Amino acid sequence: MKPRHVAIAVLVATIWGVNFVVIKVGLRDFPPLFFTGLRFLAAAVPALWFVGRPKVAWKWVVAVALALGVAKFGLLFVGMAAGMPAGLSSLVLQSQVFFTVLFAAVLLRERPRPVQLIGMGVAAAGIVVIAFDYGVSSPLSAFLLVVLGAVAWGLANVATRYARPPDPLNFIVWVSAVAVLPLFALSLVFEGPAADLAALRGLTWTGVGSILFIAWVSTLLGFGLWNLLLRTYEASAVVPFALLVPVAGMLSGWLLLDETVTPIRLGAAALVIVGMAATTVKRRERPDQVPPTSVIDAPAAVR
Repeated sequence: MKPRHVAIAVLVATIWGVNFVVIKVGLRDFPPLFFTGLRFLAAAVPALWFVGRPKVAWKWVVAVALALGVAKFGLLFVGMAAGMPAGLSSLVLQSQVFFTVLFAAVLLRERPRPVQLIGMGVAAAGIVVIAFDYGVSSPLSAFLLVVLGAVAWGLANVATRYARPPDPLNFIVWVSAVAVLPLFALSLVFEGPAADLAALRGLTWTGVGSILFIAWVSTLLGFGLWNLLLRTYEASAVVPFALLVPVAGMLSGWLLLDETVTPIRLGAAALVIVGMAATTVKRRERPDQVPPTSVIDAPAAVR
């Protein structure tokens, strides 16, 4: 990769890592489901005027909106509101790799390679260590909500694989738009209209900034740059940079939120990152073979 493209890849990974800190800050001003809905509303409204109509069947837009926008991000925001630290959330959410491989094997008949299975085992060991270390002093339910978010992300990856959107930015903008109403409805039911109205009446520049950063910088700018890289290089050259996301997330959580980073958590993080790196190793193909496309060759679009 050219040096400027390497710099772009590192920048995107850093933005996506810092995004978890911004989510944590925004949760001080908004109920989690309402905050999630506002995030997607802010991402969709300006972009809808430029991307045109959806270029895949509506069923896939709705399916990914429910799995990714509503379930994955809803569970992530609720889990972080319940006490899950930003840095650990950025790491634990990457367990979506396991669930993506599992769902791809069941639904797409994509057989995981031995190196992927080994990597998943190593990363799973790291997640178990984090669960034990975190659960000793904090509510385990918050950790489990983020893990369930990773499960939903895995389903969204497989649905995206089925959809094969020709224009990923168009696709994710419409996914964002469709996710808005279900999220607001869930917020009204579980968080109550009084809490949502109170958040709007007490709106601060910090809250507004959090929404705009997550919607415009992390989602639209971050994904736009990532998609540029994927159009320029093979996925195997780009995807490994996503391993920097939990590094940036844990580092920014420590620097900006004073989150605790223990030696045990650092060791567990190393296991998870090494395990995920193993899943990106490409199979060597003979010249007369065309390698199959895997759902884990490219990460989900939205962070």
